[in-house]
Amino acid sequence: MLGKTAGGLYWMFRYLERAENIARLVEAGFRIALTRSNDAEAEWKSVIVTSASQDTYEAHHEGYDSSQVINFLLREAHNPSSVLSIIKAARDNARLTRTALTTEVWYAVNDTWMMFSELLKNPVPETEVPRVLSVIRQQAALVRGALHGTMLRNDIYDFCSLGIAIERMDSTARIIDVKYYSLLPSPSFVGSRLDNVQWETVLRSVSAHRSFRWAVEDDFTAPAIANFLILDSRMPRSLNFCANQIAANLGLLAEEYQMRKPSNDLAEELLARLKGRDIGSIFDEGLHEFVETVIDDTARLAWQIEQDYRFNG
Repeated sequence: MLGKTAGGLYWMFRYLERAENIARLVEAGFRIALTRSNDAEAEWKSVIVTSASQDTYEAHHEGYDSSQVINFLLREAHNPSSVLSIIKAARDNARLTRTALTTEVWYAVNDTWMMFSELLKNPVPETEVPRVLSVIRQQAALVRGALHGTMLRNDIYDFCSLGIAIERMDSTARIIDVKYYSLLPSPSFVGSRLDNVQWETVLRSVSAHRSFRWAVEDDFTAPAIANFLILDSRMPRSLNFCANQIAANLGLLAEEYQMRKPSNDLAEELLARLKGRDIGSIFDEGLHEFVETVIDDTARLAWQIEQDYRFNG
């Protein structure tokens, strides 16, 4: 497959996953802001910092008012990482790779772009935020459903799945980080009722609240929830699940092209950081430090994938 086509597929599904994940990050900030409101600006600033868009935000806005942050992340054109900007980029990549996609996938992506153009045409009132975030999540799920239900399991599918897994791993790590490092008021709150409520909110933000209740016998405590989001291989947004998916997709591509690449080694190193770990050792290492390392390693792996498969042409 030409690098341009492979890159278009990979980035199309990275962008689609990122749009959903930005919505989830906004939801995490929105829900956590409801649990304490004594320093709302600091809470919303942490969401911007976690989205890696602080410089762009501060170039156009003063202060961190909730409505400004929400609209910046969802719809502002000068933010290349807003949901609206990302969906446009996903559609552009879908047009570039149109002949590699089933009709169902193409229509799902194109319909999503048209729907979001209307949904996000005007600033989103705070009363409408939950509904808008729900629509974004539902449309992302619809596109993934078209992918999983209609695409041949070949290298095209592997590049699409790889984009989803890379983006999802980065997002889960960032959502964990925005909760524990940036939003917790003080170390003295660790293990408190407020701490546990905020962790439960993070579960809801990654659609894992009910799954946690099914899969885990423990109460909603920081160690139990962190273990579920980081190490549980059954949870499709956990770091462990995503690392396994990345390694598997790269392994299939290595078989397809009969060539093992440097990204295969980096994927296995990332997976090794999670295998055989327990949440106690991660807390001892420092949860923020561990998550930052995962974010950095995921970015390094993503860069290597682009080099290995010549996504730039």
